[in-house]
Amino acid sequence: MSRVIPFSDPPYLCGIPSPYYTASHREWQRTCRTFIQENLIQHAIDWERDGSVPEDVFCKFAAANMLVPCLPAPLPVKWLKGLGIHDILGVIKVDDWDYIHTAIFADEVCRSGLQGPSASLTTGYSFAIPPILEFGSRQLQQRFLPDLLLGKKRICIAITEPEAGSDVAGIQTTASRTADGKHYVVNGTKKWITNGIWSSYATMAVRTSGPGPAGLSLLLVPLLDYPGVSMRHIKVAGHLTSGTTFIGLDEVKVPVENLIGEEGQGMRYIMTNFNHERLTIAIGATRQARVALAAAFEYCMQREAFGKTLMEQPVVRHRLAKAGALLESQWAWIEQFVYQMTKLTKAEADVELGGLTALAKAQAGIVLDECARCAVLLFGGNGFTTTGRGEIAERIYREVPGARVPGGSEDVMLDLAVRQLVKNYKSKTKLLERPKGSSKL
Repeated sequence: MSRVIPFSDPPYLCGIPSPYYTASHREWQRTCRTFIQENLIQHAIDWERDGSVPEDVFCKFAAANMLVPCLPAPLPVKWLKGLGIHDILGVIKVDDWDYIHTAIFADEVCRSGLQGPSASLTTGYSFAIPPILEFGSRQLQQRFLPDLLLGKKRICIAITEPEAGSDVAGIQTTASRTADGKHYVVNGTKKWITNGIWSSYATMAVRTSGPGPAGLSLLLVPLLDYPGVSMRHIKVAGHLTSGTTFIGLDEVKVPVENLIGEEGQGMRYIMTNFNHERLTIAIGATRQARVALAAAFEYCMQREAFGKTLMEQPVVRHRLAKAGALLESQWAWIEQFVYQMTKLTKAEADVELGGLTALAKAQAGIVLDECARCAVLLFGGNGFTTTGRGEIAERIYREVPGARVPGGSEDVMLDLAVRQLVKNYKSKTKLLERPKGSSKL
């Protein structure tokens, strides 16, 4: 059994048996960790201090096809093979990829404890490409997917606005057809758009007709150096390297062929897409909680106060125990969740797990908050300092809102989860009802 700092890795990596991981998953984890450690994790905190990730890092990931794991499983095998991508790092064929492979990747890229460096590489690819794959027309896919899947061009997901965050139905950015019907003219603003500042395109939510969800559509909007588009970097409390962006759209002409799917179906597409986003956020936040708690555990084994190590103080062990129980319970739920994803079709998972995905994302933020606060308190003054031994705890604690707000704010997620469970319950109950006028037998 491996000797590791308690809580620093999931149980399956600490010699504890697990029913979920096959030989393929374990080989992928080892290979994935080696690549990501070398090309991301070992430099992550330095890049976060500097406020940017070197551009060549994205190119390295793209060249190794290590952006592909960002996509939801199953992978778009036909597209990938058509572009010459048959396997990932030589250890897993794209045909054999499942959601557990995806979860391993999402966990490994966050092992630094910081979301910014990994988000700078993955967010746009993860969440902006899937709607094109699932709902885009053949011509739209042929025009854009080759460069996007190969990482030759970058893309972002642009939903949120200054006046419409979790309330997606309140989006105000408009896309009106020109008189000749050949273009949409887009006007409005988008805010808190991760990766926007580097992106050639955005998968953008726009209002193509009246108010409410029925008036929303998805449009592939050109960004970099495109007439009418302005972008500026936004400084946020954490995720300093992720490229958080404000986008201004002033009379931006976009070909009607850039419509993703059908007009008026944008809300449905967005809600479907959110499930992958929320699950990967939950996985990343749980890894951040793990890094924070493990760092605190190690510190308490070494730090002395009142004539003994902190770990010898019952109150310290009590605090670590409470946070650890939340952490491992959350991870066990995520593992179960991801396993269920491998056994359900996407349509089934969207119905059966959609509400629970929101709940898992919300709970991950709550667990991260508890573990990060625990770490800061146990590090003491060091945990309140931006340099030195407690730097990682201070940085993770600053990033807690970055897990609890993006992808659907926590309170909205909790409410959505229960509403979806009620909806499913009523739907299934109705199927059991006896039609009126039928025999009691």
